[in-house]
Amino acid sequence: MQNFIFIVLGLALLIMGGNWLLKASVALSLRLNIPRIIIGMTIVSFATSTPELIVSVNAALEGFPDLALGNVVGSNIANLGLVLGIVLILRPIDVRKSFYTTDWPVMMAASLLFFFLVYFDGVISAVEGTIMLACLFLFLVFLLRFQKPAVVEDFDKSILPLPLYKAVFFLGIGGLALWAGSEFLITGAVGLATFYQVSERIIGITVVSVGTSIPELAASVIAILKKEKAIGLGNLLGSNIFNLLAVLGITSMVSPIYVIDRGLLTNDVFWMLGFAFLVLPLVFFPKGLRLEWRDGLILLLGYAAFVYFTLG
Repeated sequence: MQNFIFIVLGLALLIMGGNWLLKASVALSLRLNIPRIIIGMTIVSFATSTPELIVSVNAALEGFPDLALGNVVGSNIANLGLVLGIVLILRPIDVRKSFYTTDWPVMMAASLLFFFLVYFDGVISAVEGTIMLACLFLFLVFLLRFQKPAVVEDFDKSILPLPLYKAVFFLGIGGLALWAGSEFLITGAVGLATFYQVSERIIGITVVSVGTSIPELAASVIAILKKEKAIGLGNLLGSNIFNLLAVLGITSMVSPIYVIDRGLLTNDVFWMLGFAFLVLPLVFFPKGLRLEWRDGLILLLGYAAFVYFTLG
């Protein structure tokens, strides 16, 4: 029971901390006259992936690398299988041209890069982490230079009038909440894995990954219910790119990430690649550049199959 309490408390702190950090970062950046395009592609992307980053870095430092890897791989699977699936059940999404010119090819390339870096030797070293961060930097430069219309962000108007002292305060308390949340989540997750005699990878790729994807799920569902178009397929693909290149890149530079449970290499990464590829035909068939409830049902059934076979 204690482990479940730690997990719930950790997830709550991660969600609140991520929200505080996002609002404070955007408000602070706008007061410093940083262009919105820069904010959207750097600060907003970083803030929404901070739960995954903090949990993965902390897990690696505390000697649970499978929790770090499982968190990122599972989060990428959950973003497409669970989050996108639920969103499409609620409302269809019209896909932008940037999907096949930028978003999907880069996400697939990032997924394949991760696969080749980790599959053959079972480790992501600091050098490989540097390569991943360099690829992310080149991707951001390309977007800012050639794809500006594709990355314009719609911000919550309530962020704008935030006073400077409040922005700094929420920045600090948001970071503190994220770190405390990651500690509680890791303690609960490891305790749960020990109690049920399963590996940290299993807990990381299911419970922890879904937990760190909750901010994306909540934001997507709220936007859909409000009939806002700010949340689209590109946001989730961008989150997956950032998770792979930034979260794993930074984590491996702090501490090399070793694969302990080989199930991550024989099962999980192939599910991640499968979901990444599946989005492409779903976008074009049966209706071009549109995703509907049938596509969402396919994704949800796929995610259910992933959980079933992984736990089995």
